[in-house]
Amino acid sequence: VSQSRYRFSWVAGFSFGAWIAMQLLMRRPEIDGFVAVAPPADKYDFSFLAPCPTSGLFLGAGKDNVVEPTSVEKLAKKLMHQRNIEADYRCIDEADHFFAGKLGELHTTVDSYLSQRLLAKLAA
Repeated sequence: VSQSRYRFSWVAGFSFGAWIAMQLLMRRPEIDGFVAVAPPADKYDFSFLAPCPTSGLFLGAGKDNVVEPTSVEKLAKKLMHQRNIEADYRCIDEADHFFAGKLGELHTTVDSYLSQRLLAKLAA
């Protein structure tokens, strides 16, 4: 078994950093997945994600006062319609933009998603 089979490359970002991370994703075909936390889908153009090269997680905050929460869900749904892409959307309903008091829930959500994806890749 090749060691490269067990190498995983991911990109992640928060808010504006999520927009930057998604641009990097488009330039690096070896990236296996992404995590975009509170991406500013209502402020920046994410149309460059057509087609998106890999599946990933969009995580929104239900009480976000910086990024309209529905814009994150809308972005994820748009990507879900692309072939061979799973854009998982999850929302922490009581969280604000900075996930104040909700960082444990943010960690658990991201950890659960990554574990699910990595186990699926190992099983393949």
